[in-house]
Amino acid sequence: MKKSICLLGLLMILVSVCFAQPEGKGRRNLAMIARVTGSGNEFLHLYDGVLPENKAGAAPVKRNRSSRPGPQWVQYEWKQPVAVKEIALYWHDFNGSEPLPAAYHIQYWNGNAFVPVTNVAGSALHNDELNHSSFDEIKTTRLRLEIDAAYWQVAPLQEWIVYQTEGTAYPPVVEAGIDRDVMLNGKTYLAGAIRSSTPVQRIAWTKTSGPGTVTFSNAGDKAGTAVFSAPGDYVLSLTAGSGNQQATSALKVKVVMPPPARRLDVVYTRRYKVDNKLWSDRVRAMIVNWIPFCIDQCERTDLTVGNGGLDNFIEAAKALRGAPHGRHKGYVFSNAWVHQTVEAMCEALMVDPQGDPEMIAAQQKMQQTLDRWIPIILAAQEADGYLQTAFTLRDTSVWHKRWSPEGRGNHEGYVAGYFIESAINHYTLTEGKDKRLYNAAKKLADCWVAHIGPGKNAWYDGHQEMEQALVRFGRFVNDMEGHQSHGDSYIRLARFLLDNRNGGSSYDQSHVPVQQQYEAVGHAVRATYNYSGMADVAAETGDVDYQSAVMSLWDNMVNRKYYITGGIGSGETSEGFGPDFSLGNNAYCESCSSCGLIFFQYKMNLAYHDARYADLYEETMYNALLGSLSLDGNYFTYTNALSTGQPRYAWHVCPCCVGNIPRTLLMLPTWMYVRGNRGLYVNLFVGSTIKVDNIAGTDVEMVQKTDYPWSGKVTINVNPAQSKAFTVYVRVPNRTTSRLYTAVPQVQGLRSLSVNGKPVAWKMHQGYAAVTRVWRKGDHIDVELPMEIQRVKADERIAADKGMIALRYGPLVYNVEAADQDITRRISNGSLRLQWRPDLLHGVMVISGTWADGAPLLAVPNYSRMNRVPATAEPAEETREPLSRIWIRTNVSE
Repeated sequence: MKKSICLLGLLMILVSVCFAQPEGKGRRNLAMIARVTGSGNEFLHLYDGVLPENKAGAAPVKRNRSSRPGPQWVQYEWKQPVAVKEIALYWHDFNGSEPLPAAYHIQYWNGNAFVPVTNVAGSALHNDELNHSSFDEIKTTRLRLEIDAAYWQVAPLQEWIVYQTEGTAYPPVVEAGIDRDVMLNGKTYLAGAIRSSTPVQRIAWTKTSGPGTVTFSNAGDKAGTAVFSAPGDYVLSLTAGSGNQQATSALKVKVVMPPPARRLDVVYTRRYKVDNKLWSDRVRAMIVNWIPFCIDQCERTDLTVGNGGLDNFIEAAKALRGAPHGRHKGYVFSNAWVHQTVEAMCEALMVDPQGDPEMIAAQQKMQQTLDRWIPIILAAQEADGYLQTAFTLRDTSVWHKRWSPEGRGNHEGYVAGYFIESAINHYTLTEGKDKRLYNAAKKLADCWVAHIGPGKNAWYDGHQEMEQALVRFGRFVNDMEGHQSHGDSYIRLARFLLDNRNGGSSYDQSHVPVQQQYEAVGHAVRATYNYSGMADVAAETGDVDYQSAVMSLWDNMVNRKYYITGGIGSGETSEGFGPDFSLGNNAYCESCSSCGLIFFQYKMNLAYHDARYADLYEETMYNALLGSLSLDGNYFTYTNALSTGQPRYAWHVCPCCVGNIPRTLLMLPTWMYVRGNRGLYVNLFVGSTIKVDNIAGTDVEMVQKTDYPWSGKVTINVNPAQSKAFTVYVRVPNRTTSRLYTAVPQVQGLRSLSVNGKPVAWKMHQGYAAVTRVWRKGDHIDVELPMEIQRVKADERIAADKGMIALRYGPLVYNVEAADQDITRRISNGSLRLQWRPDLLHGVMVISGTWADGAPLLAVPNYSRMNRVPATAEPAEETREPLSRIWIRTNVSE
């Protein structure tokens, strides 16, 4: 079967330069120049110039999916009225698995409403052939099929031809492509799309505007490259003509300077202490309740939902030694939550319990668990290093071998990547004294290097994770052992895996080579892991094509597909991205996608030395991820909608987030600090004590004292082991993180900065206040960040947020909840006030004001939402009306 490209939501169907004569000599197909919409969210080439035939796979079949059950509709729309009196439909029932509809009805737009066509002749529903229907001639801009679906999809509809009544030709439809960024001296890949009902005779790329010259590799072809001579904003035009008809489409390209040649260095998570109202509470909840619960769930053998934990490793070990064994339980990727929980335990054991008896008891349980689990996990590792229990316990008649093209969905790299990453924090926990997981991770990575690479197996995984894990591990191995080790080979393999992505689906970002991907598409977790790995490779290699693609993907995601919470993935495309600005408040925003986005933004911070990426991952951490766990740490949520009535729950049929959440949040030292050449960057403000290695040749203890995000006052004690000259870069938060949202008042800059109680000269450097001096033990920086309540409005193109505002204080987005008031009302224009409420939701700063009717309004931080409704064992249905929402209706007078 031909691989089909998934088109999402209400997207136009684009298929390169498409012209085909439908059945009947000289007949024009107006579908070629139409835009398709419908009740579904995927339309795969309803007209792609290929007539499907049920002949031993001679031609493709395409699944056109609906997002809802019941009757379906599909619609063509033209830019100008067209004359039509005949159509043809091709149905395919997938060998009886998806029944043909009971009937369909043809309607057209008469200027005011959709009405039926008249005098219809031929409405047959024959499988695997063209079914012609004729009717009285109409002139319209929209033609619709109402389908009485026998199934929840419109999948059986393969082709829809619309025959043009005799008349003049229409202009082609031209799409120049996705707006993008490109590095100076790099090239951007052009892949225009042209559809025409008549043969295309002329194609031309031209520069419309821009500060420099543009060199096209082939200006007369829709596909090629363009190189730019100067940084700045450019507009390119793609023009296509047929006869005396032509059309033009514009493409915006932003040419930017490449990142510094050397990236910043990782600060590994080692033993640390937290002293902060918010974070001490959240860390304690994870250590005392959530991680021990995950341990218990992974050890259970009686789970009927989300099963497949440690028992899979036990059975795989039996199989490897030739003993009788059971079958694999759960998903093929169920090893993931075991490995994530191992990493979370290692991080939790690095947190100073400060005498808390419950934390000490929980940490003792974790240490005992690691002592018990590690031998079990390692016993399931095959002799050459390969590790995936689903493969070891596989049905060999179905799953024949490792790393096969048909096995891309088996998550071999996904689970291997989590195992490798768990080994890093186990090594830092034990200070390198216990290398069992570390050596096993090297053995696994070496196994992959031995079998995948140039001249070996050109493979990629359907779910990315191995790519970013290999770079993270490669850097770590190099840092621990030096570059004479195998670390560089792991980084090269990560690039090879990414380079092989092509010819697949946008769902897993394999639709085109990664260097030519400019739009965030598909499954959001796979996407962020992919883009994080790409950012790693770009930073390690300096490849400008990678750098250009990464910046384009970042720009597209943050400025077109990004929620005010820092969450991503509207859920329109199977846990993934929808079209630009399609950001419904019943958002998916999977917790794992927030983990992935934090990793991606962090990698951008390492590469560009720019604080805006830390602004972004702080936003995601505080709003999209921190609230994925209940305040007591007993429940979680897989999704994080901005308007919801669904309580949190204990477990999920796919518990891929349960370990990912704590293993990400507990890497606080890594997110808080990064190292530069004779410099230390402060990215997050959390009361804590953390040691940072090797700043200008000395170790530095960093002690922060702050109630942030409740207060903007931060004291940073800088305690080098030896007095040394270096620069401390303190992030200056800029709350304008995405062009999608505008806040009043603007909040940025610093109110004050002093060293040892005295004002000092400092320089602004890419979002950081840079203070250079000889630092001595006992030196301290005092900064005050501006903290004000902001009213936030969304871009008008986000339909779901029209006529609404959101409230923000510092990095925190706020919710109004039905537990406090009627949240369907409109907010007034009156003043808003802050109040500390130690009695509410473990202690929060609330925002109070009034509704338009004078009633009191109360808003609480989004992370604390839905903590006053009973949790459930498994996900419950959404309530009819939301119980908590971010976007609030505005007063009519506004």
